[in-house]
Parts: sequence; structure tokens; C-alpha cells
Amino acid sequence: MVVRIRLARFGKKHAPFYNIVVAHARTARNSKPLEVLGTYNPLPQPPRPGDTFGRPWKDVRLDISRARYWIGVGAQPSDTAWRLLSMVGILEPKYRVTQVQGQVIKADSAAKSLKPAPAPATSTTLTPAE
Repeated sequence: MVVRIRLARFGKKHAPFYNIVVAHARTARNSKPLEVLGTYNPLPQPPRPGDTFGRPWKDVRLDISRARYWIGVGAQPSDTAWRLLSMVGILEPKYRVTQVQGQVIKADSAAKSLKPAPAPATSTTLTPAE
């Protein structure tokens, strides 16, 4: 059976809090997971004291050794879990800006490709019908 690494939502309305869990792929969202790997708080926290840039941060706590074990035995992370695991350094990022830039089509070139090409001009002489 396929095992997935995904997020399980907890917390109040408009104040989400997620557990990063390992569960069977076909289990319900609120069912008991096989293992809880960590937590993720998506709400920006105030800047830490001593932070020279003063940026807000999001809290990710993860048991890295257990996450590497589950990835090693074939657990498939969801897209959001993949992003979190790549932030920690366990997986490679799925999408990179340099990869996407080569695939972007500019609007004017896309419009040109949709217009039909003009018919080649040929010289024809029209004779009046008798």
C-alpha cells in the first residue's frame, strides 16, 4: 500500500496549524497517522530578537532522520510536504525559476502563432465573362 507524507490540519478557524504526518494514501484526512514527523505553523511570526533584517518567519519543526527514513523506504510526499522537505534540505525543489523561465511564452509571440499565415500573393489575370 502507498504511504504518503502529508499535512494534517489542526487549530482554530482562520488560525491553521499543521502536523507533518506519514499515513496510508487512502485513509481519511482526520484518521490516525502512522507517525507524526513534525509541525508547521504557516502564520508569520514576529521577527526574532537580533534579526538585522526584521523579517517575519514561519515555524517548521521536523524530525529529519525519520523523514529521511520514510523517503528512503518509498513514502511519496504531497506537493506541500515536498516544498517543506525541500526547505529543510531533504529533497530537491520540484520547481526552479530557471527551469520555468525557458517554458514561458511571451504574449506577443503566442498571438502571432495563433494568427493564420497570409496566403502567398500570386498574379492572376481576370478575364471578363462573355
